[in-house]
Amino acid sequence: MKLYICWSTNGSDHHDCAKVNRALTEAGHSPEIVKARGQEHLPVFLQGRARREVFAMTGSYFVPVLVLDDGTAVNEPDAVVAWAAAHPAAV
Repeated sequence: MKLYICWSTNGSDHHDCAKVNRALTEAGHSPEIVKARGQEHLPVFLQGRARREVFAMTGSYFVPVLVLDDGTAVNEPDAVVAWAAAHPAAV
């Protein structure tokens, strides 16, 4: 699984990338972190490779986005947190 984030996963739950990463980690997951950098409101020609990948999967440049091993993309922070709670990693 991959987790596309902005620049980091630091901070409080007010930072969506931190909140999502914390929920996944607490559920026992260790996603590959992909730093998308930039910002979702920039024009397309200023979007980096990772943000363009996010757009291709979700139709939006917004991160965080969780991509499951089967290619399913979960692109709302609260939906990722709910997914993590419902799918703890196997021990």
